[in-house]
Amino acid sequence: MMASDADKPAQKLCLIDVVQRLGVAYHFIKEIDDALEKISHDPFDDKDDIYIVSLCFRLLRQHGIKMSCDVFEKFKDDDGKFKASLTNDVEGMLSLYEVAHLAIPGEDILDEAIVFTTTHLKSMVTNSQVNSTFAEQIRHSLRVPLRRAVSRLESRYFLDIYSRDDLHDKTLLNFAKLDFNILQAMHQKEASEITRWWRDLDFLKKLPYIRERVVELYFWMLVGVSYEPNFSTGRIFLSKIICLETLVDDTFDAYGTFEELKIFTEAVARWDIGHIDALPEYMKFIFKTLIDFQELVMKYFCEAKWLNEGYVPSMDEYKSVSLRSIDFLPIAVASFIFMGDIASREIFEWEMSNPDIIIAAETIIRFLDDIAGHKFEQKREHNPSAVECYKNQHGVSEEEAVKALSLAVANSWKVINEELLLNPTAIPLPLLQVIFDLSCSADFMYGDAQDRLTHSTMMKDQVELVLRDPIKL
Repeated sequence: MMASDADKPAQKLCLIDVVQRLGVAYHFIKEIDDALEKISHDPFDDKDDIYIVSLCFRLLRQHGIKMSCDVFEKFKDDDGKFKASLTNDVEGMLSLYEVAHLAIPGEDILDEAIVFTTTHLKSMVTNSQVNSTFAEQIRHSLRVPLRRAVSRLESRYFLDIYSRDDLHDKTLLNFAKLDFNILQAMHQKEASEITRWWRDLDFLKKLPYIRERVVELYFWMLVGVSYEPNFSTGRIFLSKIICLETLVDDTFDAYGTFEELKIFTEAVARWDIGHIDALPEYMKFIFKTLIDFQELVMKYFCEAKWLNEGYVPSMDEYKSVSLRSIDFLPIAVASFIFMGDIASREIFEWEMSNPDIIIAAETIIRFLDDIAGHKFEQKREHNPSAVECYKNQHGVSEEEAVKALSLAVANSWKVINEELLLNPTAIPLPLLQVIFDLSCSADFMYGDAQDRLTHSTMMKDQVELVLRDPIKL
């Protein structure tokens, strides 16, 4: 089915979309790449179909192929607004809504598309203009657009939706169900291994103040980096790293006195990077990752110092410290180590040069975390958040500060979208995809102003769907 040339481009696009949303696209990487490359060069006959044009645009951009947003101009009227007749095509409206979230800076027409489609889709659901299953899909997408959804959760959701589609392909559906259950069994074993590691080290007995979030943190790496079988070792390693990061974070955030934290930070600061040149290449990567944790501790201490002194920094000062203290870079660096030969020395040097895509990802994670946790954290002594810093610097209300930070998050998504379109570049798309996926996982963890990591019962249902409950065949 994937390799056949018998299908029309529109049919092939629909097949690729379903295969991707079911979570089995990793079996057909070459076939999908070849098909989309061919479609990007060959004209097709459905250029007036808003659903197909939007679908083509979304799939090509997801694969690093830039398609101009000018293709949507034909769907506007003489007044420069989207045609009212589009609202008669509910599936097309949802497709346009989804594609608008792949905008890059300067693509105003896609910003207009979000406003246009959001308004009408909400109305359609409210007025019961669509059947219950499609209404469910619309509500789901309005909560989390496909572009920002974590792939494993989205696949589990779509498996259920696709099974209710009268036109679904039974072979493809059964294949996807089997694949999901096989991977789930692997993921269960990994979660069990990490849990044993945590118990054997007896962290909870020695450090009773820390949050026990072993399974949740593994789940974060599963949905945020890669669920595929060839990344098993990487998932386990990254989960252990983020467990240790959380342990240090809790120590600084909720337990250690300022004097204790000062002594601890001074001890960590004595790690010496001066010997790195004497190490073999593979050990340089490992040592540099460890040094990244040194930097993380320094950032944590700076935040603790702000709290101790009652100091609220400016936004620029806050970002210089707290974007990095979100722990993103060490996880991204460690992820690349497990990506095989495509992660060269030049790639690591690029990653450490603070490129725009890294800054954008850190901004998304930091600001979403701050918006979600601000009110809870301020009930006790806590480091100043971006919300406080923005309010203090600009003399605005909390609501206005949150609005400004949310806009910064939206603009950062556009930067990431643009970076992913700079293909071919010196940075392979699979590596950029890791950065993108981690950003999506932050949207899951902290979206809707909810801190699902601290209040872990909020993610209980999702963890059970992905890790505990197999799909009935």
